[in-house]
Amino acid sequence: AVVSTQSGHYGRGKTPTIIHKHYQISRIRSFYMRKVKFTEANLNEKLTGILGEFPKIEEIHPFYADLMNILYDKDHYKLALGQVNMAKHLIGNVAKDYIRLLKFGDSMYRCKQLKRAALGRMCTIMKRQNSSLLYLEQVRQHLGRLPSIDPNTRTLLLFGFPNVGKSSFVNNITRANVEVQPYAFTTKSLYVGHTDYKYLRWQVIDTPGILDKPLEDRNTIEMQAITALAHLRACVVCVMDLSEECGYSLKQQCDLFNNIKPLFSNKPIIVALNKIDRKRPEDLSQENKDLLDETFKVSSNVVVIPMSTLTQDGVSEVQNTACDALLAHRIEQKMAGNKVENIMNRLHVALPKPSQVIRPPNIPEAVLARRAPGYVKPDIIRKLERDMELELGDDYILDLKKRYDLPNPEDRYDDIPEVWEGHNIADFVDPDIVSKLEELEKEEAMLEEAGVYESEEENMTEEQVDIRQKAKLIRKEKSVIRHKHRLNKHRNRTPVSDRVIRKKQGIKRTRSLSRVTDDGSTPMDVDAKFQTKKAKKPGRDVSGMRDETQIKVAKVLKKRSQIKMNQFGKAGEADRHIAAKLPKHLFSGKRGAGKTQRR
Repeated sequence: AVVSTQSGHYGRGKTPTIIHKHYQISRIRSFYMRKVKFTEANLNEKLTGILGEFPKIEEIHPFYADLMNILYDKDHYKLALGQVNMAKHLIGNVAKDYIRLLKFGDSMYRCKQLKRAALGRMCTIMKRQNSSLLYLEQVRQHLGRLPSIDPNTRTLLLFGFPNVGKSSFVNNITRANVEVQPYAFTTKSLYVGHTDYKYLRWQVIDTPGILDKPLEDRNTIEMQAITALAHLRACVVCVMDLSEECGYSLKQQCDLFNNIKPLFSNKPIIVALNKIDRKRPEDLSQENKDLLDETFKVSSNVVVIPMSTLTQDGVSEVQNTACDALLAHRIEQKMAGNKVENIMNRLHVALPKPSQVIRPPNIPEAVLARRAPGYVKPDIIRKLERDMELELGDDYILDLKKRYDLPNPEDRYDDIPEVWEGHNIADFVDPDIVSKLEELEKEEAMLEEAGVYESEEENMTEEQVDIRQKAKLIRKEKSVIRHKHRLNKHRNRTPVSDRVIRKKQGIKRTRSLSRVTDDGSTPMDVDAKFQTKKAKKPGRDVSGMRDETQIKVAKVLKKRSQIKMNQFGKAGEADRHIAAKLPKHLFSGKRGAGKTQRR
């Protein structure tokens, strides 16, 4: 909470630092006004940041609100923030008043003294907030050291007398490292550890020890545990010391449970009887047994589990029971809410009917033979390809087809194409392909005998064969000549001017009346049927308009929008140029003799 003005620092370039003698009084006033405004803006920014970053007690969770009230005193905390807020407003008022006075400063000395008085009053206001700022700084540091506790997540909350084994239980089931010592009140604040159960993240909170006394007599350390018990929706784990080595009797521990029982009336409760390695529940006196039965058997939602954090007997059972109890409790709360009916209407649980078919296990005969008594495993030594390669050396050839399992082993080395005539062979595999092939071969033999495949050339005479060959050569020669003509068509072609063409056609260039034909046209006229008129597109200022009325309205609006740009001499809507406000050639230098109308 250290606030610096920075207004007197010369190296930052925030405010001007030099005043020359020939400066006008308006420039001197603006110089000192800027210093006052800059100081006020700096202080306002710092104080606004302080007020905004501190949590507001009315806007946070009730657990954190009560915890801050216990640790920092809610009234003191609000008073400190209120004083800082008041200081911010006072500094703003001081700056406003002195800027108003600086506007009428008649000399550099008067302006300087007003600036000095303004900064002095601002610094005096900040000095008066020294105690509040120091208190807020201590609160800020302590808030940063508080554990991050989510009031709405799944939580196990431990409580009990000091030195009964709460911190040892947290160290056993979480990755936290809470200090454990053989004396009371080792834990002086809330500690949080995290564990996993059923693929869910759980937070386990270790609270300071609580003594059995009235609420108004409890100190700050005990009130932290009371606040957690009152506000957190958690499964409460009450840890008790059966051996009474903590310094408190079993009766005192039962009395504490009965006194603070109203704090967790609607929460699942687990009672962990710790230190069974020192004394087991069976070794208790009859009086203590009756006391435990009287305390815990009355409540139906209390589960009693013995454990030992030293030998870890029963620790996992306490954790699992507490987590299951909290999950069931959270489901009950959700089912009792108003939103359940809307959700249940959209859910449908399908329960498949069990099948009555009996499916016994199928064990292959080879496996049963191996399981039979007296089975002797045959000594089959298989020769590996690697052994064959080492044995044959350079003569070894890798044969991948020799182990193909085919009906006819001779077919292993047949060349079978994967694709035949654009089709995949695997798509046409037919188990009856052999019989169908035999039928096709018989059909082909019959067609050949009938003379279906005899060609016409076999019945042609020699003269007809000679004529066909000559015709084929002629067609080939014609195609070659046609191809050469196409290649030479545009090669070595000299351009002919219009004048030469007109001379060949006997057309004169003059436009005399003798050239006018009977229909009134001249050779320069173009035939109407060859004229192509392009469709005239509407202008961009007219496109999209319905009729002439809308076009007129658009033109009026266009003229109105141009008025402001014309007043400022803008080239268009996108013109952002700012011309020189004080052109140097008009406003610099001494005014000499001559006309001054251009200055």
